[in-house]
Amino acid sequence: MTDTSPPAPDHTAPQTNPFSGPQPDDAGRFVHLLRRFAPWLAAIGRLTRHQIRFTLLVIGAGWGTIRESLRPNSWRRPVIYEFRASLRQVVSGGFLSIVVTATLTGLMVVSQAAYWLGFAGMAQMTGSILVSVLVREISPILVGIILMGRSGMLSLTEIGMMVLGGEVRALQARGIDPFLALVMPRTFAFTLGGFTLGMIFAVVSLLMGFVIAHSTGAITTSVWTFFFNVLAAMTTWDYLIIPLKFVLVGFFVGLGSCISGLTVSSNDTMATIMPRGFARGIMLVLVVNVLFMLDF
Repeated sequence: MTDTSPPAPDHTAPQTNPFSGPQPDDAGRFVHLLRRFAPWLAAIGRLTRHQIRFTLLVIGAGWGTIRESLRPNSWRRPVIYEFRASLRQVVSGGFLSIVVTATLTGLMVVSQAAYWLGFAGMAQMTGSILVSVLVREISPILVGIILMGRSGMLSLTEIGMMVLGGEVRALQARGIDPFLALVMPRTFAFTLGGFTLGMIFAVVSLLMGFVIAHSTGAITTSVWTFFFNVLAAMTTWDYLIIPLKFVLVGFFVGLGSCISGLTVSSNDTMATIMPRGFARGIMLVLVVNVLFMLDF
């Protein structure tokens, strides 16, 4: 007799697919861990975004300033007037401070370098030391600090008060772009003013240092020979790098001041705007000099 009973059920455990993704229990555990660490991740993200926000704004605004300046229709009569007024304020406002600071720097650096190098029998290195230390490294930093203190804080305060007072919104309501009307002309005024004041600083510091060193007997050559030795110690790169550092320092000081003024909030006051803007300006000056120091 044939057995027609059904086959016995297979009790073998089902095979799991390792590529089928997380199981429901694993997914729930993952969601629980994510909810647990989400506040910490959010805090880290907010801190990171807050720290790099100004850097990203400077990069974007810098590119926008250069791009818009190449368009002829960007330089309309109000923009040109703002550029001239800002340039006049930057150069005339910082001229006396540049001359006084350059005089004191020349007295300390040039005279001391000439005296000690002559005492050590290395007077022929005076020109190269002055170019490397004074003209290339010290001058851009001091010029940037003076630009920031004399003119950068003024632009920061003016634009910040315009934002808090609603004048920037009024410009936008009339169809005027605040970036073209305020940021671009002031940035290029700082750029040209930084180059001008930097050249004045370098010449005055070397000249006043020579006067003191010559009066004390540390330098016995004429002023023309002294400047010839300084120029002879400059390399081909120095003729490009030194003016470029003055230009970039002025550019970023002006840009940073304007951007700091435009990004103020309703909770800001003068007590919070000015320290933050000054710290950002000094940081930009140092970053420019450090980058040139690393590359050259």
